[in-house]
Amino acid sequence: MSGWTPHDGAADAAWDGGSAEGTPVWAVFGDLMAGLVGAFVLLLVFALSLQLELSQRLQDEVTQRQAEMQRRQALEQALAGPLAAGRVTFSDGRIGISGSVLFAFNSAELQPAGRALLKSLAEPLAAYLATRDEILMVSGFTDDRQVRDGARAAFADNWELSAQRALTVTRALVDDGVPSSALFAAAFGSEQPVASNADAAGRALNRRVEMAPTPRRKAGP
Repeated sequence: MSGWTPHDGAADAAWDGGSAEGTPVWAVFGDLMAGLVGAFVLLLVFALSLQLELSQRLQDEVTQRQAEMQRRQALEQALAGPLAAGRVTFSDGRIGISGSVLFAFNSAELQPAGRALLKSLAEPLAAYLATRDEILMVSGFTDDRQVRDGARAAFADNWELSAQRALTVTRALVDDGVPSSALFAAAFGSEQPVASNADAAGRALNRRVEMAPTPRRKAGP
C-alpha cells in the first residue's frame, strides 16, 4: 500500500484563500469599498453643488436688495425737500401730495409749484419702477364738500373732480418720462378720508393725490 491518503478538496480551496467556485473574499471586499467610495464621492459632489447654488442665490438676493435700497433711497432723496416743507408725505412706499400744492380749489389744472414737484419725482419714480413687476396707481381724493354750482360747475361731483385730478397728474408724469405702461389713474372722490371733514384743516388733508406701487396684473393664458 502506498502512503497516499484521501483528503478534502475544500480544505485546499480554503487554504488558497477562497472557494474554488466562488469569488475570493478580498475581491468582494474590494468591490464593496469601491462602491462605498463612489457613493461618498457622489454625495460630496452633490453637497458642494448645492452649497454653490445656495451661495449664488444668496449673493443674487443681496445684490437685488442693494439695488432696490438704492432706488428707494433715490426716491426718498427726491422727496426730502417736499417732505421737509410739508408738501408731501411718504409712508410704506406711498407718496401723498397735498391737493393745495397741485391744484387750486375745485380745479384740475396743475399749479406751477405742483408741476415742478411732479417733474422732480418723475425720474426717480421711473427708475424705481423699471426693475419691479409693479405699476404705479395715481389716486385722486377730495373732501366731502359738493362741487356743484349750477350750470357753471366744472365737474359734476367729487368723483369727477378726483378722477380728472388723477388723470392730470398721470399725464404730467408721462410727459416727464414715466412710461405710460407703468402707471394708471384711479378716483376715490370723498371716500377714504385720512382726517375729519368737520374742519378746514381736516378737509385740506383729505384733498390729496396719492401714488402707490401695486403688483402688476399677470396676463392670462
